[in-house]
Amino acid sequence: MTNISSTAANPILLSTSVTGSGPGVVLAHGASGGIESNFGSLIPLLSQGHTVTASGYPTDDTPLDLDGLADALVAAAATERFTIVGFSLGTAVAVRAAVRHPDRVAGLVLAAGIARADHRLRLAFDLWTALLRAGDRDAFARLAMYAAFSASFTNGLAPEAVAASVETIAARVHDGILPQAALGRAADTTADLARVAVPTLVIAATEDLLVDPANHRFLAERIPGAEYAEIAAGHVLMAERPDEWHRAVLEFLDRKGL
Repeated sequence: MTNISSTAANPILLSTSVTGSGPGVVLAHGASGGIESNFGSLIPLLSQGHTVTASGYPTDDTPLDLDGLADALVAAAATERFTIVGFSLGTAVAVRAAVRHPDRVAGLVLAAGIARADHRLRLAFDLWTALLRAGDRDAFARLAMYAAFSASFTNGLAPEAVAASVETIAARVHDGILPQAALGRAADTTADLARVAVPTLVIAATEDLLVDPANHRFLAERIPGAEYAEIAAGHVLMAERPDEWHRAVLEFLDRKGL
């Protein structure tokens, strides 16, 4: 089922699909990514025992703010209570949703996440913005490819696979990446972390070249009672280590009864 969801007070429109049945799971993807690229392999596994709400952020130039995006994600949820699985920028959205809607959010899984962009990540977002405003999709794709994966993963690919990946990323560029990058640069949930009061799993990507793993550890250190796990992969850990990614999420949900 596909629909467009919003609230009367919130103009942010999300493209939403719902699959499966059972306890609720809501997905929050990263900047420049999407539901398929971030969660495509996980959704069929989740939907065997959960109602999965997958909402894509706007692909046009709609301005984004963290409160509005968090509220829109919650409004789109197909179940009254749910766990949010957030990746990268989606972790900030998930944390803000948990603090603003404690009656709705039952748990969090935060992968390769940030509370606030550090200087390196802000520089990366600046480069994204400059390249996209210049219309250089190829250069943007090469930068994204460089930062998205670990050195060992990228260097282990055949040259034609690297070229094909760059072409794929360039072809998927859309107008929504600019406001997503702006949100990633500005978002700050550091004051929210101590207020998170639900079971939380933080998953660090130990070879992350985009978001320094110190940012992942910061989330685990500041969220009360948070569990912490590591996957030896670059930022897009679900592409490099899908089995470990699936296992970490599914085991946490099962163990916590979520």
